[in-house]
Amino acid sequence: MSKKLISTLLFLLMTATAWAQFEDYNQITPDGQITNQAQRKSNADSLGTDKEIPKGIKAWTVDERFGDRRDVALDTVSHMFMNSIFTTGLRGEYNTLGNLGAPRINRIVIDRPLYQQFIFTQPYSYFIQPIEDFHFTNTLSPFTNLSYNTCGDRTDGEDHFTAKFCVNAGKKLGVGFHFDYLYGRGYYSYQSSSHFNYTVYGSYLGDRYQAHLLFSTNHQKLAENGGIEDDYYITHPESFSNSYQDLEIPTILERNWNRNDNQHLFLSHRYSVGFNRKVPMTEEEIKARQFALAAKKDKEKRDAQEKNKEGINEEEQGGKQFAGRPDDAKIVGSESEIIASETGNRIAVDGKAAADSLLANENQSDEDTTWLKNEYVPVTSFIHTLKVDNYSRIYQAYETPEDYYAYTYYNMGAFTGDSIYDKTQHYDVRNTFAISLLEGFNKWAKAGLKGFVTSDLRHFTLPDSLGGTNSYNDHNLSIGAQLSKTQGNTLHYNATAETWLSGDDAGQLKIDATADLNFPLFGDTVTLAASGFIYHQNPTFYYRHYHARHYWWDNSLDKIIHTRLQGLFSYHKTHTTLRVAIDEIKNHTFLSQSYHIGDEGKRTGNTVKVNQCSDAISLITASLTQNFILGPLHWENVITWQKSTKEEALPVPDLNLYTNLFLRFRIAKVLNCEMGADAYFFTKYYAPDYSPALGQYTVQEGDSRTKVGGYPIMDAYANFQLKHTRFFVMMSHVNAGMGNREYFLTPHYPLNGRIFRFGVSWNFFN
Repeated sequence: MSKKLISTLLFLLMTATAWAQFEDYNQITPDGQITNQAQRKSNADSLGTDKEIPKGIKAWTVDERFGDRRDVALDTVSHMFMNSIFTTGLRGEYNTLGNLGAPRINRIVIDRPLYQQFIFTQPYSYFIQPIEDFHFTNTLSPFTNLSYNTCGDRTDGEDHFTAKFCVNAGKKLGVGFHFDYLYGRGYYSYQSSSHFNYTVYGSYLGDRYQAHLLFSTNHQKLAENGGIEDDYYITHPESFSNSYQDLEIPTILERNWNRNDNQHLFLSHRYSVGFNRKVPMTEEEIKARQFALAAKKDKEKRDAQEKNKEGINEEEQGGKQFAGRPDDAKIVGSESEIIASETGNRIAVDGKAAADSLLANENQSDEDTTWLKNEYVPVTSFIHTLKVDNYSRIYQAYETPEDYYAYTYYNMGAFTGDSIYDKTQHYDVRNTFAISLLEGFNKWAKAGLKGFVTSDLRHFTLPDSLGGTNSYNDHNLSIGAQLSKTQGNTLHYNATAETWLSGDDAGQLKIDATADLNFPLFGDTVTLAASGFIYHQNPTFYYRHYHARHYWWDNSLDKIIHTRLQGLFSYHKTHTTLRVAIDEIKNHTFLSQSYHIGDEGKRTGNTVKVNQCSDAISLITASLTQNFILGPLHWENVITWQKSTKEEALPVPDLNLYTNLFLRFRIAKVLNCEMGADAYFFTKYYAPDYSPALGQYTVQEGDSRTKVGGYPIMDAYANFQLKHTRFFVMMSHVNAGMGNREYFLTPHYPLNGRIFRFGVSWNFFN
């Protein structure tokens, strides 16, 4: 999809919606009549009322194992919207290859997700959303969001377009879809990216039965250039006799691609048994009830007036017989004589005063019961969760430099010579069955308790040395339990334990625990939180087995023992958050890469292997978030310090900094504005290298290790929000070419230079 086509579609959609919202134009009705704004406002809607369509949307995430819901806030504010477009993250905490949609890895180790079975999609966390982060929705009216950001031109620019739609069919059933298309042409040669995602979802929230369904499909294509031939093209351009534009800088690889195709199905549903009780309504529920009552009474009043008019007209015409109408639907006499009926009982109302009195009594009855609602309280839930993942990954290369790889393990079939076609496939079918005793059904039930059993069927396919394939099947069975307290405002906790009984993972153990305490202090709330885990796990499949043309291993590895203890202090009044974590890892397993850099940047002897460090590695992390506000001036800061006792196995930068200085103000009382600049910086270290043939970040080894860092990256921006519309303009990497030019986040992969960017996000309620 071209940039021009995306822009045209976005313009047409916004124009159509804007036309529907601005109703001060004449319109033609379906019967051919021309109406103006005043006439349309005087007409009632299909409910018999001229009330506005209610606007509102709720969102939540679900737990991947149990389907438990957790309310979340939608991303509808303009603050930090400009940084949401970057692969480097909101605060520049990720190392990337520079281009939009490129693989990435977090410099803050404790924020990295644990390795999954299919490791090849994990560097694309910017695009592939985990199930536990997906937002299910419930809306009062259909909701649409269109977002688009762009930079550059059709030769080297970047475009990202997303569309989201959700609607409810009644209060319980909600459905929607997401469309996500990303295309980064690349400011350097042979580094383009093209990602496509389509997701449909639905939820049903009944009293006894609840269900969440999600299906998504992803296609990713990334051109691999292996980095530039010589870092001096960026750091010391004056050392070359010719001047090079970014697209003209020679790269190591050409006509090499990584492709990932994956599909995901998630279903979580539960049936609950319990009892009913009366509870007070929330403020939102009271407003909704009042709206419904007003609409109902308005409709009844209009119906009564219409019936009165019909009766008067027929009486004037001499028609006093109402043949064919049931007795309880009769309208007799003039406006002052009405006979109403409900469930066959006739209620006589003589005169307007009596009618007003009856309406007043009905209103009084409503007021007496409006503040209470009938609530179903589940006591025990029976839960089933199904998760199906299907993956296919291809590394394809038509040209490879001479002696680039150290080893070749097979050379046959259609791809001979220097051509490569490495393919692997994997699917995973996981079923979890659980019984839950829910907290809160009486004053003695202070915690919820769950027990579960999980069946996990895995299948992997790898090439063999004869041009065929090897298949690996594994069926794992695990059991576990969870104790949790989520209700209340003071204390919450959650502890989960799981152990594996059969399969390759037999003997594994996972224990996770979290707790938080909230208490008032000087007019605000202090939050103290703690979390930790103990994991005794096998390295995932592709660390134990991998077959490709130039990389090949079948390893027997020990279980990884990883423990973590983390504490958090947060005080909103001073805008302070402090996080401290201590990790200890034994048998840390990682990929390492080495090669030799010869004359003119030529790379030879490339090899990647799996290493396991038997020594215990300690990692200490401390992160301080401190924001300052002085009138319209805001200054946000995040400082993170890390220390690893084994840098050659787990490298980390000592310091990682982010700062954001901006003015926040309002124009004409409707346009919210933020204008400022932000920057991120980290100290030099042997950052993870990148292997194009694997699509993975690796630890550097050998005599060609290179440090990156020590360079601040600054952006200048202006953020705006007008009602339901957010937009920004930005000059990213505004300091490019000023002084130090070592702008690398990954060895030999430079960042993009100074670029003007624009983005917009528009919400529609219709």
